[in-house]
Amino acid sequence: MTLLPPSDRVYLGPPRLFQELQDLQKDLAVVQQITLLISTLHGTYQNLNMTVAQDWCLALQRLMRVKEEEIHSANKCRLRLLLPGKPDKSGRPISVMVVFITPNPLSKISWVNRLHLAKIALREENQPGWLCPEEDKKSKAPFWCPILVCCLTAFSSKALDLQLGAAVHSPVHSSLLGFSAISTSLPQGYLWVGGGQEGAGGQVEIFSLNRAVPRTVKSFPVASQVLCMEYIPERSEQEKVEDSQPAAEPPLLPQPTICLGLQDGSILVYGSVDTGTQCLLTCKSPGLQPVLCLKHSPDFIFAGLQNGTVVAYSRNSGGLWDVAAEPTCLALGPAPVRTLLTLEDAVWASCGNQVTVLDAATLKAQQSFEAHPEEEASVTHMIKAGSGVWMAFSSGSSIRLFHTETLEHLQEINVATRTTFALPGQKNGRVTSLLICQGLLWVGTDQGIVVLLPVPRLEGIPKITGKGMVSLNGHGGPVEFLAVALSTLAPDILKSDKEEEEPVADPAPTEDEKPDSRAS
Repeated sequence: MTLLPPSDRVYLGPPRLFQELQDLQKDLAVVQQITLLISTLHGTYQNLNMTVAQDWCLALQRLMRVKEEEIHSANKCRLRLLLPGKPDKSGRPISVMVVFITPNPLSKISWVNRLHLAKIALREENQPGWLCPEEDKKSKAPFWCPILVCCLTAFSSKALDLQLGAAVHSPVHSSLLGFSAISTSLPQGYLWVGGGQEGAGGQVEIFSLNRAVPRTVKSFPVASQVLCMEYIPERSEQEKVEDSQPAAEPPLLPQPTICLGLQDGSILVYGSVDTGTQCLLTCKSPGLQPVLCLKHSPDFIFAGLQNGTVVAYSRNSGGLWDVAAEPTCLALGPAPVRTLLTLEDAVWASCGNQVTVLDAATLKAQQSFEAHPEEEASVTHMIKAGSGVWMAFSSGSSIRLFHTETLEHLQEINVATRTTFALPGQKNGRVTSLLICQGLLWVGTDQGIVVLLPVPRLEGIPKITGKGMVSLNGHGGPVEFLAVALSTLAPDILKSDKEEEEPVADPAPTEDEKPDSRAS
């Protein structure tokens, strides 16, 4: 602990390493002077010549580079807290600096992020932020619950009455933002939000989540209302090897990408490199049917259409989707295909209250089952959790769980029994969005209420046993989407010097060291 006036310069890195670097710099200056003196000698002497003197200089310069790398590595683990202290005798403010050295860079980032989140949890809107019915309407401690960070206007254009359609998160792998001088918080990437007016044009907004307060960084129009989005990450090394092209073939186009499905039947594919909005390709659905949902697999991108058809586009030699070839069309029924779900070897597609299971490789229908006994209750959302799939419907406030292999109906939860704690006397609502994140099932409703239900984290049957929580921060309208924003850092900047010299397999991070995430 050191007392430092505000005007004094604060050095980064452990003082011992800086002292050793200064000693090496002084020694190099002395050796350079000796080298100049040796150059004035008239005789020839063993071990006292210009060659030896230059070797001394090079050796000291190498030692200085090693010491600078050690300081740089130590800064990744150095945590400094500047606390206000009592003024000195002259009245000048004195600051108290407390310095910690963390075991690894990820621990430092995790600690700083937790400190930042703790400050947010103390805000008025998070005191309390959630209602827990199982504790006689008592609220949970703010540090245990998800916390409200901020509220944003979805679209920058105030002249148009735009409706929200969909949102996806585009992560960023950065080696700079995580250790910048401004903030050591992990970068959060970019949030793409799409919508528009029915029968008119569409709009896309890109929000940067790389700072404490998200901000709009890009906005552009599209030809029609955006109904759905799909983020397609960069292909794995195994997939790249399997699809490697001969030398004469063109190289694979940049990945990752973001696909948009529009009201007029268009499918747009954009490059997702930071905020780049280069449109890589455009295609039209058969019959110009509105594209209600999009999902991808390693080999295909699937589009669910208004007329009850699933369209599958395969990859071309360039790595993107082959829109020039005739797509595979699968007619499921007369009702719209509102949601799709891709599993390891299957694709689930909804059509009314029925769900059809397709083979992911052959695209043949394997079987179908009734997801809801009422014919007018169409399946609108599907989300996988362990060995089960949770579903929401166009009518009613219940969600249902089905087994991924046996297709057996396992559980039904009525969300309305939770929302009545926050909105007593209100009629039963409807589920408008679903998300699984960090052992919690997030349920958005048309009443603007978010319900959290605990689900097992293990790869088993994700039955709900607790009563969950209800958000006390309601929205003005339906919760149209829930998206998760994961924090990522380039793995090379987390390596120590020893790991760089001798590569070893990185162990999986512990639960406390996993990067934080946000759900919007």
